[in-house]
Amino acid sequence: MENGRYFLYPSTLLVCKRPAWITTILGSCVAVCLYDPVMKIGGMNHYMLPYWNGEGLASPKYGNIAINKLIKEMVKNGSKRLNLVAKIFGGANVSQVNHSIYYINKRNISVSVNLLKEYSIPIVNSSTGGNKGRRIQFCTETGKVLQKFIK
Repeated sequence: MENGRYFLYPSTLLVCKRPAWITTILGSCVAVCLYDPVMKIGGMNHYMLPYWNGEGLASPKYGNIAINKLIKEMVKNGSKRLNLVAKIFGGANVSQVNHSIYYINKRNISVSVNLLKEYSIPIVNSSTGGNKGRRIQFCTETGKVLQKFIK
């Protein structure tokens, strides 16, 4: 961290009570940004695969684990789940593989949409799919997200 700036690596998440900018780079991975406009705090995850299969460590490498942990961390830091709004980014088809079994990007997007719906957390913005990666910056104080497409 440098002056309220963080870089979020794959398979991690971060919730900040103080104003901060969280940056990450996404290809087929997905990032969910949660924001609480009442408490003015936010958090982001960056996951690589949609679902944990029950073997090995249940880490935020998997969407279902990462999203559940992010919601729990937001609540632990003072948010009420009813106040949360979500923004979803990533899930690009950067590998150009055309066999449906490999559509990890689409499955990564789907897990976020489905889980947030289960938790009744509205998705207020999203930029997913396509064939270009993204660099996103999330302001935890305002919920604002800056996005740049990358090759």
